[in-house]
Amino acid sequence: MTTNNHLSYSTVYSLITFCFNGTQKQGHISFKTFLQGFSNIKVSLTRNANTKDIEAVREGHQSEVLLSIAEEFPADLCFTLVFHGRQGNLDLVADSPEEAQAWIQGVRKLIHKAQTMDEKERLDQWVWEWFKKADKNKDGKMNFKEVTKLLKMMNVEMNEEHILHLFKMADKSESGSLEMKQFVQFYKMLTQRDEVWKVFQDYSGDGEKLMLEELESFLRIEQSEGEKGPQHAKELIDRYEPSDTAINQAAMTLDGFQMYLCSPEGSIFKPNYLELHQDMTQPLSHYFISSSHNTYLLEDQLRGPSSLEAYIKALKRGCRCVELDCWDGSDGEPIVYHGHTLTTKILFKDIITTLKEYAFKVSDFPVILSVENHCSVEQQTVMAQHLRQILGDMLLTCVLNGQIPEQLPSPQDLKGRILLKAKKIGDVEGCMDETLTEFSDEEEMTNGDSDSPTKENPSADKKPEKLSRELSDLVVYCKSVHFHGFEHARTHAKCYEISSFSESKAKRLIKEAGTDFVQQNKCQLSRIYPSGFRTDSSNYNPQEMWNVGCQIVALNFQTAGLEMDLNDGLFKQNGCCGYILKPKFMIDPNIHFSPEKPEVQQGYKPWRLSIQVISGQQLPKVNQKEGSIVDPLVRVEVYGVPKDQAKDETTHINNNGFNPVWNETLNFVIHTPELALVRFVVEDYDKASRNDFIGQFTLPFKCIQTGYRHIHLLSKDGTAIPPSSLFVNINISEFT
Repeated sequence: MTTNNHLSYSTVYSLITFCFNGTQKQGHISFKTFLQGFSNIKVSLTRNANTKDIEAVREGHQSEVLLSIAEEFPADLCFTLVFHGRQGNLDLVADSPEEAQAWIQGVRKLIHKAQTMDEKERLDQWVWEWFKKADKNKDGKMNFKEVTKLLKMMNVEMNEEHILHLFKMADKSESGSLEMKQFVQFYKMLTQRDEVWKVFQDYSGDGEKLMLEELESFLRIEQSEGEKGPQHAKELIDRYEPSDTAINQAAMTLDGFQMYLCSPEGSIFKPNYLELHQDMTQPLSHYFISSSHNTYLLEDQLRGPSSLEAYIKALKRGCRCVELDCWDGSDGEPIVYHGHTLTTKILFKDIITTLKEYAFKVSDFPVILSVENHCSVEQQTVMAQHLRQILGDMLLTCVLNGQIPEQLPSPQDLKGRILLKAKKIGDVEGCMDETLTEFSDEEEMTNGDSDSPTKENPSADKKPEKLSRELSDLVVYCKSVHFHGFEHARTHAKCYEISSFSESKAKRLIKEAGTDFVQQNKCQLSRIYPSGFRTDSSNYNPQEMWNVGCQIVALNFQTAGLEMDLNDGLFKQNGCCGYILKPKFMIDPNIHFSPEKPEVQQGYKPWRLSIQVISGQQLPKVNQKEGSIVDPLVRVEVYGVPKDQAKDETTHINNNGFNPVWNETLNFVIHTPELALVRFVVEDYDKASRNDFIGQFTLPFKCIQTGYRHIHLLSKDGTAIPPSSLFVNINISEFT
């Protein structure tokens, strides 16, 4: 196996389907059978497949399937291929540990190669993939008929005479077909971008290249990067200019200029904001925390599967608060599932083992385990034993420095630690009461929020339940308590107490006393969870909760859509660590902020956001019917305080998903920039029915780079769809 090889999800699954011969067990096949499939249909790991489909390779028993057959197949024979997005994983068993390691290391090299490609390599790979798709007879050449079909596949509606003209220009040998190198030339002519050329011409003295001082001028005037000086311009030339001759002249050609604009440095997201850059030494209550609801579920909340994979995916997405609904298991081992439903069950101890492995792969900052406890005292004690034995020193079991806290510790203080959020006997100061009489977190619907058809109604005949001392002792900084009102909280609440609110109750409190909610969230944590009526695992809009400073705004991570786009957009900054420092007016106890009236805030300064939507590049097809081409439009949506909620869109472009040009400007006024998120959505216009989603990108307003920028679009489930992008020119100025 070489590092140039590629393995795709579709290729693997076609092999599995082909070589399935009755030896399959519970979703796995032997590696010998798998390899035989390659031999049988003469498929090798070649460049006709796509490495970027594979996210990771996991060694050992790291899935429900492999755990279930652990006695039959040792861990050193087993591994799992993990695919991006919503594609299922593939469990494999090798014939020997050496064979398993050879493939594990080989596939990891492929993944590393795919992840470390520069812009030119990514583009080359993309062109190669289209060449393979278009070369129907697999002769390594493309005739004119194949080229015209290719353009349809690429979302292009183009005059046939123009296509023929470009084809003949690329066909230097006049053979009537294009080989790979000639196809690259054809593609280069096809993708000449007049809108980029015009910007280039504005600053190029000779129309052929940008000299160092000309590039520096562009960066200063258009990109607002003048403070970086000539050294920055020289670094961009060295990094993105493909011509050695131009580099030696300290100049950038049009090819290099376009490569820079398409790079991370030319993207809309400020590169330094992608890194961990915020103060992480403030109390936990001062941060928004990426949080998941019913983390164990992969699908709906009535019949969907529960899976360890759901926890892994959430944690790898930056989630820092996961939920476990715990119930008595029939064999004395606690289980996790959505109570009173037909969702499948998984063992509590397996989840804890998974959390130990993956809690800190993406972020070093603390993970909160939000436990919905429905277990008997006996099985609660088993839960406590598993937590201690499996997590060891990772589990926080006592206050830091032996001091009674007056404020919550910081993410920095709690690095590498796992915190339990649950009911507790007494308090940290030592108050004892063996009997728990309060209802569990998601049973607060008795106060007018009866919005959960799947949770037991405690108002019927529920009796007070006992709480295990062993489990209670593991709760330190996240003691779950019932909310008795803001006035009661002001006089009685302690910093380590946390209340949970259904979305409907939270919305009511926001409407009735939004400012009080902001004040409480300055010193205490609040958790919001979706209505129980969302049996399809849909989500509420988290922005309304963030507007009043709620930290743990829990969403169903398994459900793609606007709500998870906003969550991913907010937490993309600060190194994707799962913690975002709240604005000063949500931290300082002397500032009283009202999301309904941002204009009364001291230092209020609104901004004008002007977005010129110039063009789009290589937008994906949404309708796979032959001859179908998208009619794209771009909508810009702003989410924030009520005054900032706005959206506007361009007109649609008929039959062009390859290089549509709009040149339309959309304007917005941002009243509270610290809380605003901006979402770019591309849709396929349909006058007779609802528009089809093509791609989106969401980011905080404060993370936007001005100037000529590319927006690299994401699919519905949040994965990249290169090279699809938008080209925009952004201006931000004070609104007067």
